[in-house]
Amino acid sequence: MVAQKLEQLQALLAEMDRVLIAYSGGIDSTLVAKVACDVLGSAALAVTANSPSLMPEDLEDAKVQAATIGIAHEIVQTYELDNLNYANNPVNRCYFCKSELHDTLRPLALERGYPYVVDGVNADDLNDYRPGLQAAKERGARSPLAEVGVTKLEVRELSRQLGLPWWDKPAQPCLSSRFPYGEAITMEKLQRVGRAERYLRDLGLRTLRVRSTGDTARIEIPADLIKDFIACNDLDALVIAFRNYGFTYVTLDLEGFRSGKLNQELLFTTPSR
Repeated sequence: MVAQKLEQLQALLAEMDRVLIAYSGGIDSTLVAKVACDVLGSAALAVTANSPSLMPEDLEDAKVQAATIGIAHEIVQTYELDNLNYANNPVNRCYFCKSELHDTLRPLALERGYPYVVDGVNADDLNDYRPGLQAAKERGARSPLAEVGVTKLEVRELSRQLGLPWWDKPAQPCLSSRFPYGEAITMEKLQRVGRAERYLRDLGLRTLRVRSTGDTARIEIPADLIKDFIACNDLDALVIAFRNYGFTYVTLDLEGFRSGKLNQELLFTTPSR
């Protein structure tokens, strides 16, 4: 089944002939970049959008992964934070983020002779609250993984089969997703969340979030790691570090990590724009 989907993905990209990949460095867009590079060679270009909501480490990961794959890779700057529709953090914030992304990538693709802009949206993403999907669709972007029905688990399996060493890389959505809807997002807030998550990564944690509400940091890690985290780390030093980053209070979410937790109170009838 997975092998068949890989063949379908290869065939779909071959039909497109020349593609520009919206490449974040996450495992989904990296799989698309890998397959596109294998099928199309120099007719595939990966482009990463750099912005304040992208951690510098994730940008570096994207560079390393692109070099490992062998795909041509470029970096462009996006300015979604300049748009108050984004910075005010409404429930459809991602619509304005993806609008900025594809309004940047589409002209670049046309200028370079790439008829298609493709992304890493997978089949499972279609069942989640993702207003950014509408913005991408309106601008003509295509989602090869979703089109052939590749799920998130299958992305990991295909990545493993293709020898990609980051096949089990945790999801790392943009830093703006750490704030409750309605709380304005600023450069300073993004930076302090980024520093706090870097601190936790340096402790050896891979799957984590630092949710930011006002001046409070709420740490999310997998529930089965909470006891060891408390027992094995210098919590006083952690609190001091987080306060130096700009937080007043530091808490630990006892429910544990759950992707998309800030979406749990949203009604899925929320308009997409």
